[in-house]
Amino acid sequence: MINESLNNRRYCRTPAVAGLACHCCESRSAPGIVLLVTLVLLVVLSALGYALSSRLAIQRHRDQYIIDYSNARYGCDSAMKYAVATLEGINPRLVARPNEPDFSDLFILSEQEYEELLAEWAAQNAAPPLPQGRDESFNDSNDVNDIGGVTDFNDPNSLTIRGPYGPPWPFVTKPIKFKIGSATIRIEIEDENAKYPIGWAILGDKKIQREALAGFETFCEWMDVNEMQVDSLKEELKEISKIKPFKIDFKPITKTERVAAKTTPRRKGSRARRTARVRTTIKKTTIPVSRQTADFAKLFHSSLLDTELLARPTIISDSRKESALKYMGMWASSKVNINTAPRQVLEAAFAFGGDADKIAEGIIRRRCVRPFKDVKDLKKSLFRYSNSIEKCEKYITTVSRFFTIKVTAVSGVAEASAIMAIKKDGKRIERIAVISG
Repeated sequence: MINESLNNRRYCRTPAVAGLACHCCESRSAPGIVLLVTLVLLVVLSALGYALSSRLAIQRHRDQYIIDYSNARYGCDSAMKYAVATLEGINPRLVARPNEPDFSDLFILSEQEYEELLAEWAAQNAAPPLPQGRDESFNDSNDVNDIGGVTDFNDPNSLTIRGPYGPPWPFVTKPIKFKIGSATIRIEIEDENAKYPIGWAILGDKKIQREALAGFETFCEWMDVNEMQVDSLKEELKEISKIKPFKIDFKPITKTERVAAKTTPRRKGSRARRTARVRTTIKKTTIPVSRQTADFAKLFHSSLLDTELLARPTIISDSRKESALKYMGMWASSKVNINTAPRQVLEAAFAFGGDADKIAEGIIRRRCVRPFKDVKDLKKSLFRYSNSIEKCEKYITTVSRFFTIKVTAVSGVAEASAIMAIKKDGKRIERIAVISG
């Protein structure tokens, strides 16, 4: 009897009537159903909450990015105006580098070779041990181990190989950093006449096309561009030359075109018909040199030329970023500054006359001590190769005129950039083209 009563408490033996469960079964299953429904509701609500929070986060991110980009764009435009305005007062001056390695062959050095070069340079110029009893904190203002008050040979980590103007090649001045609002600005000014003018590969003069193409191919090989890529570049440049041939010296072009103009004759009587007659007039328009230069700058930066393979980095480190595009002038410059161009650019420039490697070596040795004043000074210094130099006279210069101003602005996660090419003659500044990113 006791066991039977316990079983009755544990299990309901009341048969279902008309397909309905008994009251005790319903009372026991109700909490389970409520729990299941609660769990489903919680899952649905959590999913909805996650989706809503994700959408809100994405929207906030988009709104913040728009704000950051607006600040970066404003900072970039303001910094570009500031750079152009102050460029009038900038007079790039070359520095003497008699006891320093030249910047010419740095691009071919790996990072390990570059560090070994700096260590060897530091070891050759390191100061001797201090005599006993001398205070090590003493600093002589005329210490030869101090270049420009910045570089100390006793600390190889502080060494940098300077460019022709002092900052690393191809910078004209040391890059400037400052803030405009929430945007961090960086301004860089580069010497475009120190680079290989890519327009040389499409010179219209048939007498020098062979030398021009040979120089372009050799330069690309130095820049680690393979044969297939060189052929592709040549075909793309050939298509650009069909649109407009490149010249060393651009001159104003006067275009003459006939323009149709309607005239109405005078009335000779009340019944005379007024008929319109068409006559042609000659209109002359002059295309300035700046516009022709800007046309080529736009063509070289258009989709007609694939520059991605040229921009492929060959060396990336904390101190150096090397690529073929870094050494190419893409802004329609036509002459190379022998005082600021690296070895490979010099050899490409003197490929038009011969003895390119010997002339380039002579230029590098001399300019470290004293830059060349003009081409006559170059002929006098390297009189053995004066005939070859004379053939290349129209391709070289000793003063840079083409520069690029690159402005980068970063605000939050947004970045805006702009590059402007200019031509500077004294205080006169002529804008060529602008590319914004």
